[in-house]
Amino acid sequence: MNKNNNELFINNGLNKIVDEKVVSFHMPGHKNGKLYNKLEYTNRLENLYKNDTTEIPGTDNLHSPEDIIKNSILRAQKVFKSGKTYYLINGSTCGIEAAIMAMCSPKDKLILSRDSHQSAVNGCILGDIVPIYIKSKIDKYTNIQRGNSFDDVKKEIDENQDAKVLFLTYPTYYGITFELKKMIDYAHSKGIIVIIDEAHGAHLGLSEKLPKTALECGADIVIQSTHKTLPAFTQSSMMHISKDALESGRVDTDRIEKMLKMTETSSPSYILMQSLEIAVDIYEKYGKELMEELLENIDEFKKNIDKIKEDTNKLENKNVEFFNIHNENDLTKVFISSLEVGLTGYEFEEILRKEHNIQAELSNYSGVLMITTIGNEKQDFEKLENALIKIYKKSLKENLKKIEPVDYPYELIPQMALTPREAFYYKKAKKNVKIEEAIGKICGENIVPYPPGVCMIAAGEIIPKKIMDYLKYCKKEGMEITGVKDSKFEYIQIIDAE
Repeated sequence: MNKNNNELFINNGLNKIVDEKVVSFHMPGHKNGKLYNKLEYTNRLENLYKNDTTEIPGTDNLHSPEDIIKNSILRAQKVFKSGKTYYLINGSTCGIEAAIMAMCSPKDKLILSRDSHQSAVNGCILGDIVPIYIKSKIDKYTNIQRGNSFDDVKKEIDENQDAKVLFLTYPTYYGITFELKKMIDYAHSKGIIVIIDEAHGAHLGLSEKLPKTALECGADIVIQSTHKTLPAFTQSSMMHISKDALESGRVDTDRIEKMLKMTETSSPSYILMQSLEIAVDIYEKYGKELMEELLENIDEFKKNIDKIKEDTNKLENKNVEFFNIHNENDLTKVFISSLEVGLTGYEFEEILRKEHNIQAELSNYSGVLMITTIGNEKQDFEKLENALIKIYKKSLKENLKKIEPVDYPYELIPQMALTPREAFYYKKAKKNVKIEEAIGKICGENIVPYPPGVCMIAAGEIIPKKIMDYLKYCKKEGMEITGVKDSKFEYIQIIDAE
């Protein structure tokens, strides 16, 4: 039966990308299924569509597991060395929201890193929780988020000892870690529960060359995006409760489970659960070997780039330099700054995809982030290296000049006039005004550059000119901004409060 497939828009679009064999330096971690092919898991996946089912005899129930799902989760619990593990089928977002609302009651304070994902702010809206923000460190040249300092965390704990929870992002989207164990120990000494968004660190346990996991550092609740850096399907994540948090009674799993029933679908995908189980199987059987191979490939790539930089530095009469590679802490995250080559990160990302068939994870003004996983192969890095050489030579030929970085105001935390919930449910209508007229007014919506999905201005905060100037400039250069009603970012909603 031959039918015209022209109206299968999503299907055709995805198949086109598969056919193009785009080199993936983005999530998900299985890298367009290459890892499944390499490890011969295709026989487990070829009939996947037939496994799309619901709760019937023999399939168990995610929200009350007693059989096959329970056994699968118990294995994951053992592999990731947790006291209790939950499969999350609505991504890390549902786990973050559930954990925050389970550990906090309405009007409680939540000490929250400013570089936290927007889902943490949404958890405050849903639970009527008051965020107390911790300043985040930012690299002024690369715009890379560098997490938090112990002194800044300690300051907010000392000034808010009635807070119930400390919420941090570790590692940052860019793979930067910090003194997490010291922070957790101090929070525990003050009776504060610690939740860690480890969305970008599910792979950390695969090598001693990588930073310690949040569980190893003593975190009470850890949420991981298994699909980001391990080979699970998109939207598949896990929540881990530490053994100590269970034994000490710091974490009430009954409340966690009740909240998960609210934030997670009542019809969970068995396909996504199956992908989590396969990711655990690969992690346990092949993970360490594959991680060692990946780290060797990254090291060789970096050495090759260093040699190229050394050679290009000998050239005369050039206005540009070769790309700089930033790769520390979590070595699987590779940030390539492009300002030296005369390109913004937004331009660089577009050139990589359109001219070299390479897709980065994200771009900011200064460069692009490459997420590498155990699904990447040596040839991926060879193609990336060749692309960098060609782009550099083209910059020389076109006589481009180095670009100065923009002032990145993430360390500026706007003043909170209303809590996120008060702003969301504000009783009077919000007004749309021109960006220029919004300065100094109360923001009525979250302004979120995406990725990485961090609020630069949250609803209820007074809009600072410095941040708005930065956002306007970067939007013009290619930044994507979500959370706002006007996609062109010419107007913004404000709250006209007395």
